[in-house]
Amino acid sequence: MYALTQLASEEMENPLLPPMPELIIGLIAFLIVFGFLGKKLLPNINKVLEERRAAIEGGMEKAEAAQAEAQQVLEDYRAQLADARHEAARLRQEAQEQGVALIAEMRSEGQRQREEIIAAGHAQVEADRKSAAAALRQDVGQLAIDLAGRIVGESLTEAERQSRTIDRFLDSLEVKAADETKAEATR
Repeated sequence: MYALTQLASEEMENPLLPPMPELIIGLIAFLIVFGFLGKKLLPNINKVLEERRAAIEGGMEKAEAAQAEAQQVLEDYRAQLADARHEAARLRQEAQEQGVALIAEMRSEGQRQREEIIAAGHAQVEADRKSAAAALRQDVGQLAIDLAGRIVGESLTEAERQSRTIDRFLDSLEVKAADETKAEATR
């Protein structure tokens, strides 16, 4: 019977539940390990997690600061770019104004040089006309003296007489030319 009771008591025990002394020993060991982990390991884990959180937050603050600085640099760059564009437009405008002034100056200089060239040409033409008239007067005078000498039959070699004769002859030609010019103008 004792064997039967023991057998019955063993049958009554749940096979999933460990024996009570093992359960108590396991519970004590668990509490010791849990206490050890709570006292030694958990503060280290919390410390590492806190350092990591601080590093992440510091990194985020640094990133925000860097982003703000980058934004400021971008705004400065845009302002400098706008200033450079305004300066370039101003320089372009000044260059155009200087170009217009330079063109006007060159035109006036060209006009002045043209007037000088024309005046010099007129002076040269007048000088050439006078020298041609003097040479022509001399040649015509000599021809007139020769012709008059042949007509008159006497030699007109005296210089003073020649000069007077030439002057009278040419003066009469000039008077006739002036009269013809006046007559044409009145028509």
